[in-house]
Amino acid sequence: MIRVANLNAYKLHPRDLGTEGWEARVTAIREVGPDVLCLQEVLVDEDAPEDTDENGIVDEAKRLRRWDSQAAAVITRLAQDCGLTATTIRSGDSTGPVAMARNAHRPWYTAVLWNPAMVAPVPGGFRPYGSPDYWHGCTTIQLDIGAQTPLLVVSYHGDPFRPDFRANEARRLKGAFRRTGGAKPGIVLGDFNSISATTVTVDGVERPYDEEPYRDQDHDDLEYQCVPETIGDTNLADRRPTAMLLRRGFMVDAAAHLGAPWQPTVGHWADGQGDPDPWGPRRIDLALATRPVAPALGGYRTHRSPAAEAASDHLLIVVDIDPSKIHHQAKGA
Repeated sequence: MIRVANLNAYKLHPRDLGTEGWEARVTAIREVGPDVLCLQEVLVDEDAPEDTDENGIVDEAKRLRRWDSQAAAVITRLAQDCGLTATTIRSGDSTGPVAMARNAHRPWYTAVLWNPAMVAPVPGGFRPYGSPDYWHGCTTIQLDIGAQTPLLVVSYHGDPFRPDFRANEARRLKGAFRRTGGAKPGIVLGDFNSISATTVTVDGVERPYDEEPYRDQDHDDLEYQCVPETIGDTNLADRRPTAMLLRRGFMVDAAAHLGAPWQPTVGHWADGQGDPDPWGPRRIDLALATRPVAPALGGYRTHRSPAAEAASDHLLIVVDIDPSKIHHQAKGA
């Protein structure tokens, strides 16, 4: 089995190195022991005096280099402390950059880390995406996990404020996984910032795996999460992003597919511990596997421990994959 996990690390910043928060993140990740870790919300300072030229004008290229250098250092250090790596390999087998991505306009990063004893990056298989495709950067990489073909792993962080943008991001995500006549073997993990559209059948009745979380809420932020015409009435969650990815079984939501007990991934931090949270317990951190990978899913859980609860306002989710059970479709089939 290959263990794949996800963590939104809550504004992980260079100044967090060596703090209790850093140690909590490292401890929680080591408790899970992932072979692949998708990471979101690594960030650095947006502006600094050294990003300006002698006339005080911002040197944009210099600023972007600083962002990337600082983020790469944090991600590399986290990888080392957790027994992982994030160093890619270029097509010519030379050492490549850290597997991370950002929006061109904001230094908020996603990344993919892996255990080099179990997983290897495919040369030339790393590709980062930024704007206009994604509000946050989206990291994509092909990894050799011992299956017949590489596994495409994507670390995704959904737009937090614009449901329409999230729907468009999902369409772009689907494009990364599609191929003529089918889907590539792959999995996307991340903070989707939205509720899943997946369903389960109970006593012969199909119902949502995630019940409506906003029904009894009344606050200013409902526009970011609800179907517009339902706000102030039924407050139905906008589930378009995952509905698009799950349509016709193109992908499956690992939790529902495996019949795992429902557990929230957020809502365990009380106001004052982090950003104010008007939403309550929800499951917005998801693992979606493409059709060829669905038969290989062997386990799903939300990791809760004292370290995990202290590490972030998001809990780790964990998926086990059996490489020998990944189904391989011929191209065009």
